[in-house]
Amino acid sequence: MNGTNHATSGQKRTTWSDASFRWRLGLLALGLGAGALLITWIKSSAWLQMGQLRQEFTTVPADYFSLGDSVQLAIPRLNGDLLDYLLHRNVARREDFRNDSAYLNQVLARRSRLVKTATERQAFEKMEQACAHYLKATEGLLDTGDGATRSVGEAYQMLQQETLQVQATARDLSRAHYEAFTTLLHESDQTLLRLQNLLKLSVLLLWLLTLSLAVLGYRGMIAPLRTRLSESDALVQRQEKLASLGMLAAGVAHEIRNPLTAIKFRLFSLHKSLPETGHNEDAKVINNEINRLDRIVRDFLQFARPSEPELVCVPAERIIRRVTELMKPHLEKAGITLETPAAPDTWVTLDLQQIEQVLINLIQNAADSIGHGGTVTFRIYEDTSELNGSARPVAILAVTDTGKGIPAEIERRLFDPFFTTKEGGTGLGLSIAARIVEKHGGLLRYRTKLNQGTTFEIVLPNPDPHEAQTAAD
Repeated sequence: MNGTNHATSGQKRTTWSDASFRWRLGLLALGLGAGALLITWIKSSAWLQMGQLRQEFTTVPADYFSLGDSVQLAIPRLNGDLLDYLLHRNVARREDFRNDSAYLNQVLARRSRLVKTATERQAFEKMEQACAHYLKATEGLLDTGDGATRSVGEAYQMLQQETLQVQATARDLSRAHYEAFTTLLHESDQTLLRLQNLLKLSVLLLWLLTLSLAVLGYRGMIAPLRTRLSESDALVQRQEKLASLGMLAAGVAHEIRNPLTAIKFRLFSLHKSLPETGHNEDAKVINNEINRLDRIVRDFLQFARPSEPELVCVPAERIIRRVTELMKPHLEKAGITLETPAAPDTWVTLDLQQIEQVLINLIQNAADSIGHGGTVTFRIYEDTSELNGSARPVAILAVTDTGKGIPAEIERRLFDPFFTTKEGGTGLGLSIAARIVEKHGGLLRYRTKLNQGTTFEIVLPNPDPHEAQTAAD
């Protein structure tokens, strides 16, 4: 039934056994696991990219990008050695030329394995071919001992042509190196930017996980503890007030009942001596009001100092049968049907007399809400419900009517003592019912909707199965 819901036990607590809290805790655990995996992946990815970047920089020799410049500087030195030899026939200069040319071949052979990009490789191959052609051409200018020589002018012109060719290819290689180095720097910058974004993302995830953990910890532990503390404090204050009220009620009831008894006795004597006149009718009115005062005092005393329940484990059929015997004839006079679905396997631990009093009050209220012609359903069933701060098996005694429902302005004061909408009522019926149910360790709750009826439920702790079986035996 949709509409307004209320329970006398107060607000619902969030506890570790609460299904919604377990659902949020599961989501948080899932989020923490996913966050941990994501942070681990971010760390692994960052370390991998940093390792690749470090390897790219460490595997390149310091003078790798200066190969083209080195060749351009080496060629004039070789030309100087060769021209000096041709002019002065200095054998030492010839050996210097051969040593420098051999060293140049070694450098070219060693660095050919380090060329990375296609542009660099193409430029390097062209320079390598130009250097080979240069060395082959200059080898013929050396004195081989057979008398084959050239003029210095012819040798100089040939060296100029070969030198221009080598230097052109060396400049192309330098440009290729520069482009490759620029590309490496750009890729490194992109890698560092990705690393920076990954670190920002990991920090954001850590903040979100920490905030989620803090919120859930507060809502799941600190807030419920504060709520319980407030409720416990309010309950202690209420119990103290009720204890004081009970002592006051006992004194007031004693002081009021004695005069009422004396007045009633004197009124009875006076009533017998009076003729059947208007004065006799006044005596009847006074007697009725005295009885009403006596009922108010009795109900107030029961509300303020309810007796402790004597709990027994009884089958639901017994409760249904007793209530039906008491209330069905009364309801039939108003044309109201009392429906009692069977509950053969349900046992309930309660004080039978006290709970009967509560059920009679609830069924009578349901009949008053219907007026004439309708249905009151009384059933008992087992369920799992929030009770005393935790979800546990309970027995529920439900009274449902097809009446007018409870208006909002009445709802707000429904359980207030001495508040009533019935002529001649004391306004303590529901207050006493709620107190009796609380003494049983349960709660009284209801659901209502205007023009669609109301359901009152007595929620009691379910008996231990062994206890129920023992009672049945």
